[in-house]
Amino acid sequence: MAPSPLRFETLRGDGLQPWLAQLARLRIAVFRDWPYLYEGDEAYERRYMASYAAGQGAAVIACFDGDTAVGAATCEPMAETHASVRDSFTAAGLDPAEYCYFGESVLLAPYRGRGAGVEFFRRREAHAASLGLARTTFCAVARDPADPRKPADYTPLDGFWRKRGYEPLDGVSCRFSWKGPGEAAEQEHRLDFWHKALA
Repeated sequence: MAPSPLRFETLRGDGLQPWLAQLARLRIAVFRDWPYLYEGDEAYERRYMASYAAGQGAAVIACFDGDTAVGAATCEPMAETHASVRDSFTAAGLDPAEYCYFGESVLLAPYRGRGAGVEFFRRREAHAASLGLARTTFCAVARDPADPRKPADYTPLDGFWRKRGYEPLDGVSCRFSWKGPGEAAEQEHRLDFWHKALA
């Protein structure tokens, strides 16, 4: 039997509210795995996702299998996002007001390879263009390729990102702290940026 088609919605404001709990659990499930290794907290994640519902320029691209959210990708003007992200651009002589920041993209493993990642980028770029923003950017955690926790079958996403027209933004990174599975305390992590100028 063929899998059911995936459905995508761009959610904003009040339209995002009914999905906060599902999206919070989804983020925890996906980010627990390599390369993020994040021990999530559902109450925190719900507050975090609620910030997108409150954001004037924010949007969440949700991927559904029937009525179940199986993936999501976030975006918002960099002017509205984390100070650590904005500050890293300002320090590099870049203007945060020019950028749409793609915060995260998560998709449950059984649904990968069916075009959701491409659709996430397409819809987020369309949202950025609708806001009049000429550039898009996201960051990814920097991990040691020799880290023994890395699964043997893991494929880096660099090639996929390059196919979407993204390139590393050399020398620009930010730092976030989080607690990994089984860790007693938060650890600081470096995240490196990729960027693209929209046509």
